[in-house]
Amino acid sequence: MKKLYALAALGTLLYSCNANQSAVENTGTEATTEATAATSDEPHRPQFHFTPPSGWMNDPNGMVYHNGEYHLFYQHNPDSTVWGPMHWGHAVSRDMVDWEHLPIALYPDSLGTIFSGSAVVDVNNTSGLGTAANPAMVAIFTYHNAEAEKAGKDDFQTQGIAFSLDNGRNWTKYEGNPVLENPGIRDFRDPKVLWYEEGQKWIMTLAVKDHISFYSSPNLLDWKLESDFGANVGAHGGVWECPDLFKLPVEGTDEEKWVLIVNINPGAPNGGSGTQYFIGNFDGSKFVMDPQFEAGLQAEPTIATTVNGQEGIWLDYGRDEYAGVTWANVPEEDGRRLFMGWMSNWAYANVVPTEKWRSAMTMARTLELVDTPAGLRVASYPVKELQHLYGPTYTLEAQDVAGALPISEKAPFSTPTFDLQLELERLSPDGQFAVELSNDQNQKALVGYDATRKQYYIDRRNAGDTSFSDDFAGIHYAPRLANGASFPVRLLVDVASVEFFADGGKTVMTDIFFPDGPFTKVRLLTESGEFKVDSGKLTELKSIYN
Repeated sequence: MKKLYALAALGTLLYSCNANQSAVENTGTEATTEATAATSDEPHRPQFHFTPPSGWMNDPNGMVYHNGEYHLFYQHNPDSTVWGPMHWGHAVSRDMVDWEHLPIALYPDSLGTIFSGSAVVDVNNTSGLGTAANPAMVAIFTYHNAEAEKAGKDDFQTQGIAFSLDNGRNWTKYEGNPVLENPGIRDFRDPKVLWYEEGQKWIMTLAVKDHISFYSSPNLLDWKLESDFGANVGAHGGVWECPDLFKLPVEGTDEEKWVLIVNINPGAPNGGSGTQYFIGNFDGSKFVMDPQFEAGLQAEPTIATTVNGQEGIWLDYGRDEYAGVTWANVPEEDGRRLFMGWMSNWAYANVVPTEKWRSAMTMARTLELVDTPAGLRVASYPVKELQHLYGPTYTLEAQDVAGALPISEKAPFSTPTFDLQLELERLSPDGQFAVELSNDQNQKALVGYDATRKQYYIDRRNAGDTSFSDDFAGIHYAPRLANGASFPVRLLVDVASVEFFADGGKTVMTDIFFPDGPFTKVRLLTESGEFKVDSGKLTELKSIYN
């Protein structure tokens, strides 16, 4: 493992923006290039999460699997570390862990900047943009016309497409853009497209102000409105954004349900932006909520609602997972629904204390539909490919814990990047615990279970620099969606983040932090010996920059 907080010099190409460029995007020869390298010592640079080499990044876009590669596009401002004219940055990976940075895929043009969207592989060549032998990869995205917005118009967001015939390396914008005009709605964006096999048509799930609109098309070019959903259900503390629609099998049964993801900003359970979802059925035209899920959504109070009583069921209860969506075109033989989100929050994303780059993505996750005391819920956990980064593993013996268990002393590691898995057993009804991450500067983050509230939490009030935003420090809570005395928990810790998976991923929380030194001290804290460690292991995670 290399020096803590260090990033090996990484050459990458950044391309300048030209709003009047031709329809052909990155050819590798026509674009102006500027070679830049990340410095060898960047505070808070994650070591196993995806980050841009430099500049601003937010929503993951166009996530699609094709010819052995996972494509990750993302909202990107190459000229600044704050949000600005949006491009689609681009990277590829064969395992969702080790990423290769590629040239910018989509640039702004006369129709606007390039907001969020999705990508598909048109395997049946319905669009005619490819061939049967070489189907096109098609990106579907939102054009945002800032000039029209400034002029007071309401139709400044439209949907466009671009296509690639060489595994996403070069892109051509469709000459007939936009393919979906705006009917006069200010928030009309973030198309997520899937192939609906039963109806032999494409379905676009579009975020429209306070609800979702479903469109259909035979060819990705001509779209018609099918139905609307959600204006009167779910959390509505802010604008709906970045939706996704997909089927999931119900664990342990032959049944399948449709899941509709809707990101919202603000209005998340712990403040700012977050990812809610709905479970139901989709018939190619309408989405209808599952009656049991709907009943749980409307019940008050219940562990299915958010911690502040606002109606909503959430994929991640932490402050720092947003705009999460799933990969398209994952092979059937793989069988997984794979997810990734943006690891930040709009409440402070533009001012976090990093210098040359801003924001990371969450670890890629597998989603499953599981039964809980609250009914069917979406569970998530890190993809198995994370094991590609595994280093030494330290095993904890079964033992009762009275007060504190110094894990980092029993597991002699010195890296702030690790995967900690514990099987805890509560020995008394009021037992509670916390995993403490700390450093030599006396800063700490706590991840644990509050028995009085019957909720999990992350406390980052003393986890480092919070001066950049009055809205950053705090304790964030999440419901427990499991019963019994067994508490299986897992923490993925990077130099500036923790992803917390409890009870097999039924409850998930993601928080970032900015300590002045690496969190290499780990303790399990309990009260009066009320917990037992049935088993535990801590595995060092190697840097993707080694």
